[in-house]
Amino acid sequence: MPRFFVRKSDIYGDFINISGEDFNHIKKVLRLGKGDKVTVCDGEGTDYLVEIEKIEDAVINTRIVEAMKNATEPPLKVTLFQGLPKSDKMDYIIQKAVELGINEIVPVITERTVVKMDEKSGSKKYERWNRISMEAAKQCNRGIIPKVGIPLSFKEALDNAKGSSLALIPYEKETGIKLKEVLSSSSSVEKVSVFIGPEGGFTETEIETAVSCGICPVTLGPRILRTETAGIAVLSILMYELGDVGA
Repeated sequence: MPRFFVRKSDIYGDFINISGEDFNHIKKVLRLGKGDKVTVCDGEGTDYLVEIEKIEDAVINTRIVEAMKNATEPPLKVTLFQGLPKSDKMDYIIQKAVELGINEIVPVITERTVVKMDEKSGSKKYERWNRISMEAAKQCNRGIIPKVGIPLSFKEALDNAKGSSLALIPYEKETGIKLKEVLSSSSSVEKVSVFIGPEGGFTETEIETAVSCGICPVTLGPRILRTETAGIAVLSILMYELGDVGA
């Protein structure tokens, strides 16, 4: 069944209005009409089965048939602090992270970040990234649209992660602390922060700074992963060990 997100302000008692691009998709692509049903989500974890009652010039009026709590949101809240990669790798990272159950993605500017963004290009990227998140959330039946935040400095990102139950930073030179060992003693963790470096990884100074802030360096094994692979690998493991994938 077709699925769409709406704002809370579009919900009026037993009725929900659908507009914007979703209006065009429902009317012109899906060619749905009065009496047809679709699923909408308020972006805060509640799904609604609605029936189309009327299609106006730019708004589709629907009536709520049933409201239900979304069942796809993982109990584990993971924030990915992703060092800004080159080209369109961030698009891929966002899409796959949303599919795997990420709660929030924060782009991070590190010492080895080569991507330069001015106010204009940054605004366009920010808009595109959040659109990718929304489309991925639709596709995999998420109950929320994971937010892609504005780029932060490495220091700002470390400060942002202070409220986490567990914070991890994979590092290719770390050999003693294995991710599996850390997770085996973290069964009650509810909120995790993961730091992934850009191409070239983090500098030793950044790792030292992270450790001084309580971030745990871990090894992901003997092979060095690409920046667009590392975060997805860690997230998959987290969701299996602490989330709802291995349940």
